[in-house]
Amino acid sequence: MAGLLVIAHAPLASALRSVAEHTFPDCQRNLAALDVTPEMSADDVEAAARTRMVGTLEWLVLTDVFGATPSNAAQRLAGDHVRVLSGVNVPMLWRSLCYASQPLDSLADRALQGGNSGIVPTSTAHD
Repeated sequence: MAGLLVIAHAPLASALRSVAEHTFPDCQRNLAALDVTPEMSADDVEAAARTRMVGTLEWLVLTDVFGATPSNAAQRLAGDHVRVLSGVNVPMLWRSLCYASQPLDSLADRALQGGNSGIVPTSTAHD
């Protein structure tokens, strides 16, 4: 089973973990969060992420904004056993938790689908 790591600007990563635990109370064992504070460099974030990634072979890392420090640091982690997706949202996280037992590439695809399909218009403007 792949581990899931959310890296985002504080306090978003912890907030997303709390939302996940609300819906999936047993998710704590494979979900980690890293809140990035303003004083953290990409090197600091990478080091902190690596300390959270001990004990699990494969990881899906979800970050908030492509091109920002969390994403830049996460890209340094990417490789054969680590996939990184930016633009994390609740549907993406929930989908990741539901399919965490799938192979890493399939898990990343499912997460991406969940994130994309979770964005829908829910109302229209009225004149």
